[in-house]
Amino acid sequence: MTGMIIQMASALALVLILIVAMGSLYRKRQKGAGLITMLAYQSLGQKMGIAAVKIGREILVLGVTPNDFKLLKRFDARPEADAESPSRPAVRTGGRLERLRKMKEEIRG
Repeated sequence: MTGMIIQMASALALVLILIVAMGSLYRKRQKGAGLITMLAYQSLGQKMGIAAVKIGREILVLGVTPNDFKLLKRFDARPEADAESPSRPAVRTGGRLERLRKMKEEIRG
């Protein structure tokens, strides 16, 4: 009886280890395949909103509804300030918020 319990517990532990290992491999694989990056999303109601998405070298501002999405604005991923100094990286942690604010003001007109 005790041998059967030990065998069952070890089989369960093996299955759990396999599940965790496969999950970590899946997450690592998903991180490397990032062609599309969600920069921001603002909900405007139930199942509606505006999304800022980076695809390649472009930033797209999309209007999202349950049935459709529409392109509202398209931007180059590198703002003019970064184009002047190529030694700086194109995406900075602090600069992302400022770029989104500029996009918002450009949309408003």
